[in-house]
Amino acid sequence: MTGNIKTMLFDLDGTIIDTNELIIRSFIESLQGYVPEDFGRDHIIPSMGNPLTDQMRLFSGLEDVTHLVAAYREVNLRLHDEYVKAFDYVNEVIATLHEKSIKIGVVTTKMRLTTERGLKFVGLYDYVDAIVTIDDVVNPKPHPEPVSKAIGLLGADPATTIMVGDSMVDIESAVAAGAVAVGVAWSLKGEQKLKAAGAHHVIHDMRDLYSFVGLERETLAKS
Repeated sequence: MTGNIKTMLFDLDGTIIDTNELIIRSFIESLQGYVPEDFGRDHIIPSMGNPLTDQMRLFSGLEDVTHLVAAYREVNLRLHDEYVKAFDYVNEVIATLHEKSIKIGVVTTKMRLTTERGLKFVGLYDYVDAIVTIDDVVNPKPHPEPVSKAIGLLGADPATTIMVGDSMVDIESAVAAGAVAVGVAWSLKGEQKLKAAGAHHVIHDMRDLYSFVGLERETLAKS
């Protein structure tokens, strides 16, 4: 692993912010009456990371899911602050990378309102130099457009950019955009699925990212 990375892009949900239980609860509540009674987390996890509208169509079998998306967002916003937190070491690592002049971007299939709310709530918003949401693209992940757009906004080079994510669509978008694809081992999808999707690396601790920019975790701990 070389230390020549200058830009780091992050997916949001399930990667840097732990919204897993919030997402699962939001789907279960908003889909009551539209899905079988045994519908639960095992049905939801495989498609997490995909655009909300696509997931609602998949789960409900309906084409027009406007009402279900609205119901999901109502639950999601109502319970947001009760459930959302950053994963271990996320704030420390992103603050350090920012301090070391690494450009930071967030690339997500969420809408901008909840993306910004989540980043502000966990104290990461001020470290992020560019945000690309579902509202900012024609083609969401796994298409390369979101990752390429973030690289463009940051004036970055794909070859010195990593995209960190917890789902197959993050990895596929990164690879298609020419960036270095990094999966997170705390993904609900499982490490093997990320590797199968083309992840160049899988990290087991947020602090593993330091080595990509030539920083030593031990040195940082002492300083």
